[in-house]
Amino acid sequence: MWRIWLIFDPRRSLVALFVFLLVLALLIHFILLSTDRFNWLDGPQRAGANSAVTSTTGGAAMGTSTTP
Repeated sequence: MWRIWLIFDPRRSLVALFVFLLVLALLIHFILLSTDRFNWLDGPQRAGANSAVTSTTGGAAMGTSTTP
């Protein structure tokens, strides 16, 4: 194991490892913040606005349109 540290500089390797882990942690947290279920800052968003749009389409969305 000690021969590996003769090839790699320990300070540069550990700094690179910590920077990589920090970037990975930030990426994971931002991905979770962009989801509706795991957004702990805004909370879950309700789908109330979408239900009004789908209810106005009526039978055309269900395939009961009379046009050929």
